[in-house]
Amino acid sequence: MQLYNTLSRRKEAFQPLTPGKAGLYACGVTVYDDCHLGHARSCVVFEVLVRYLRRRGLEVAWVRNYTDIDDKILRRAQELRIPWQEVTARYIASFQEDMAALGVPPAQLEPRATDHIPEMLDLIRRLEAKGFAYGGAGGDVYFRVRRFPGYGKLSGQSLEDLEAGARIEVAPDKEDPLDFVLWKASKPGEPAWASPWGPGRPGWHIECSAMSMKYLGETLDLHGGGQDLVFPHHENELAQSEAATGQPFARFWLHHGLLTIDQEKMSKSLGNFFTVKEVLARFHPEVVRFFLTNAHYRSPLDFSDLALAEAETALLRLYSTLDRLQDLRQAHPQASGPPPADFAPPLLTPEELARVRGLKERFDAALADDLNTALALGHLFETVRLVNRLLEDPAPEPAYLAFLGEVQEDLVDLGRVLNLLQADPGEMVRSLRQKTLDLKIPPQEIDRLIEERAQARRAKDWARADAIRKQLAEMDIHLEDTSQGTIWRVKS
Repeated sequence: MQLYNTLSRRKEAFQPLTPGKAGLYACGVTVYDDCHLGHARSCVVFEVLVRYLRRRGLEVAWVRNYTDIDDKILRRAQELRIPWQEVTARYIASFQEDMAALGVPPAQLEPRATDHIPEMLDLIRRLEAKGFAYGGAGGDVYFRVRRFPGYGKLSGQSLEDLEAGARIEVAPDKEDPLDFVLWKASKPGEPAWASPWGPGRPGWHIECSAMSMKYLGETLDLHGGGQDLVFPHHENELAQSEAATGQPFARFWLHHGLLTIDQEKMSKSLGNFFTVKEVLARFHPEVVRFFLTNAHYRSPLDFSDLALAEAETALLRLYSTLDRLQDLRQAHPQASGPPPADFAPPLLTPEELARVRGLKERFDAALADDLNTALALGHLFETVRLVNRLLEDPAPEPAYLAFLGEVQEDLVDLGRVLNLLQADPGEMVRSLRQKTLDLKIPPQEIDRLIEERAQARRAKDWARADAIRKQLAEMDIHLEDTSQGTIWRVKS
């Protein structure tokens, strides 16, 4: 399996430190508000990674934290006029509710920062003993950036670049403007914990170092988060962790692309975000999952109602075929077991038959190449397109039925890796078609015309292909040709 490592800036073969076992630490949410769709993308990306690693036979320890003490949390508590602990309890529950609705299971471990203050203090003491940390006059504790020779290796920035940047936290008691805070002295009325440097609370970066190393050891197999965390959060994590232990902190750093709106990062600070609850009020959870997985995890993903509507149409295509396959099996329960090894459906060319039979290998190869979920879904769509051709046979023989049953099982099995296609096909088709009840043409006929148009395009019969597009457009059906095939949606 190849994964892109942000640290080396290339794809590398992934082998865990301990054979048969892998540890993943994925940075979680700061719990001061309902989570938005960008948070959901992060959770889905790492859930799929865990599912695929387990499919490959690895025992995976998956850790996803909660940051439950932070300036944003304290400001939120003041706005709501409630204790900060009520803020964190409310939004941890909200996050868990959203993830359950999206079908994202809990991580194996979900530590909270405030439950790990002793580990953070111990880590800061180790850094101080080695000369990497120092206390300021005001009670804050800082990390000496220039003392760590590898600082900037994750983000690819030099100290000169950082000095010229605008993201440096200015404080009068710092030895160097680049130094970052490990421990914050408490202000009047703020929550505080006792420490050798006086009452205070941890800085953001020290939390993840302490929690990840407690549960996964001093060197992690995999550490992940969004691209916006590369600097300063993950750069600082790496520096303080390796300074304390003298060991590599993470062997692989994985960073997913950001969710955008009009090519701008979805962010609460920018006010251009949609909460998971808002999106789920308009779209089925599996449609949202499909949208999030139908792009490579390292690519930016632009959100819009149109993109969700297209995901809805594409998912309906998959479920419609599964529904037809299920109906066929129920109508012919006697056709069970594998088809004869030499069975060759007459409606497929030898090359097409080989691709259907090789679906699992191609799907696994896509995910083994840096978790390419978009390509993996493309293989499912290609198979469904070919299966739809087979379903036109009015009187399939037993071997034919057994072959189709085997394909159906493969589609469901592979969908499980993405946590898609696990619902009852008939129920999902009815649910997803609620928006198409007023169509002037049955969805099955739309699918048939799309396949006819595809055949016309392959034969370079452009006039027929254009005529079908125009025919559907007159019935308010818009076609869009994508890498996964042609999808349709109702014109708004």
